[in-house]
Formats: sequence, C-alpha cells, structure tokens
Amino acid sequence: MAAKPTLVTVRVIAKDGKFLGDDIGGSLITVRNVDTGEMLDQGHTKGGSGNTTQIMETPRTRSQPIPTDQASEFVARLNIDQPTFIEVTAYGPIGGLQSAHKVSATQWVMPGKNITRGDGFLLELPGLLVQVLEPPTHLSLSSIPSTVTISANVMMMCGCPLTPDGVWNSDLFEIAAEIRKEGKVVDHVKLKYAGSPSQFTGSWIVKRKGYYEAIVYAYQPATGNTGLARVTFFYMPD
Repeated sequence: MAAKPTLVTVRVIAKDGKFLGDDIGGSLITVRNVDTGEMLDQGHTKGGSGNTTQIMETPRTRSQPIPTDQASEFVARLNIDQPTFIEVTAYGPIGGLQSAHKVSATQWVMPGKNITRGDGFLLELPGLLVQVLEPPTHLSLSSIPSTVTISANVMMMCGCPLTPDGVWNSDLFEIAAEIRKEGKVVDHVKLKYAGSPSQFTGSWIVKRKGYYEAIVYAYQPATGNTGLARVTFFYMPD
C-alpha cells in the first residue's frame, strides 16, 4: 500500500488562557511513531494567540470547538501507509524557556484521514510564566542590614497579562517569594501589583551573613496553575 499524505493540525493552548502565539515564541512540536520511535515531523507553531473575547468571554457548548481565528498552529505532514499510533509533544513557550513545560498526547491516525477540523490536535499547557527581574542572580551585598528588592514578571503561559479586575485578575493569584537559607525556609514575602501589567514587587531585609535563595512563585487557586523561578543573593564578607 502506497503512503498517503496525512495532515495533523496541532495547536497549543495555555490552561485558562489563549494559544501560544508568535508573541511568546510559540512552541516546538514533535510527532513520533510510538511503536518505532521514528520522528514523523517537527516544527514550531506559528500565528497569533487568538481572540480574547471569543476564547475567554464567550460561552461554548461542550462539543463546540474553541475559536481558532488568528490562532497559532503547526500542520504536521505525515506520510504513512498503515494505521499509526502517534505521540504529539509540545514544548514551550519558546520565548520563556525558564518557565517552559512539555505536554504530550497519543492517538491513532489512519492513512489519508486528516485531523484538521474543529480543535485539530489540541494540547493544553499548564503553568504560569514567572521571570525574576530583581535582584540579579548571584547578587553580592556590600553590607547588612541590606534591603533586597524582589520584582517579577508573571503571565499566563500564552503571555496574557495579569491586571487588577482584568480578564486574568491579578487579585485572584497568589504571588510571593519563599526565602531560603541553607535549604530551610526563613521567610515569605508577598509580591504586590506594581502598577503595570504582570509586574509584581516586594522587598526583604538581609540581617545576617550567608547565602540566600528566593523562590518566586505564582499560584492560581482556581485552576492549580503554578509557576516559579529562582534567584540567589548573599552577604559573605572576606
């Protein structure tokens, strides 16, 4: 039996968010034959993140596809001559690798039977994107007591912003820094909205010499979405 070109449209959507578009670097898609491990196709999703009103604010029935106008996608082109059990994996967002996750799913594909209509092959990416802006990692303090500013950029995995009373209401997220010394938690610092979308800040006073780590995390109780980033600072006089 001759191989038949078979199309699989892959889209990646953030949990409680929109599609991973070009503005956040998209996601890397790989398609493999589960039985043999053969790479069948690979590429990046391209396009926009989709329409906020249609995706986030318009009710849909269970069988109604998510609106994909202007939504990023990767169309895998498979040349198969028999039923093939595929694994599709998405890794991203590429524009925020420090917070990137990997998700995958499997499905049988029949030669010549495209998976392109409706949602296509849809993967949901959980988590939150967290980037520490201050302090710079490995910050060496010149004296104590010393105040360390802790600032972070926190977004949905699609790059969608958190703002007070916005579509993604920052008041409904827990954003804080866990301060550790020698592997033990010594304090917690709540980060408050800093006046610009997705920007949060707080501070902590270093009173004793030593090496410190700040684990800056964001948590969305309604969905369980969680993301974090780490940074170190220290005061160790000669």
